[in-house]
Amino acid sequence: MGHMSKSPPSVQRSFRLSQRTLELLDEAAAVGGESRNALAERLLGEAVRLQRHPLVRFHHGAAGRRQALVVGTRLYVHQVMSTLRACDNNIDTTAEYLGVMPRQVGAALDYYAEFADDVDQDAAVAQRVAADERARWDRRQRALA
Repeated sequence: MGHMSKSPPSVQRSFRLSQRTLELLDEAAAVGGESRNALAERLLGEAVRLQRHPLVRFHHGAAGRRQALVVGTRLYVHQVMSTLRACDNNIDTTAEYLGVMPRQVGAALDYYAEFADDVDQDAAVAQRVAADERARWDRRQRALA
């Protein structure tokens, strides 16, 4: 799953769901190309994280992965964390630089504090995608020379 780090093997649970919820789950799974179980696990995992971190949402990011995004911005949590580190861990300076509210930077930090492995994976994937895109651009420039 895109935003969740490798975890121990899954555990069997039984839930009762309404017929309408099952229909919606089946439709979404068919459209998204995921199995019903994979979709249910992803949605439930995201819902629990959203409840714990209301200023974070999930969005398809680099390479199609689901990545944590700060609400009210176009910034992924890994981008905010990178900027925060570059600003000597100063939340106000980071917020000013990014043009966001300090509470949004704080929300990214709170999420990172709980899910650092996932955010670090997101950053690594984004770096690989950027390197691949740069290499593609370089090849195109050489082809045009």
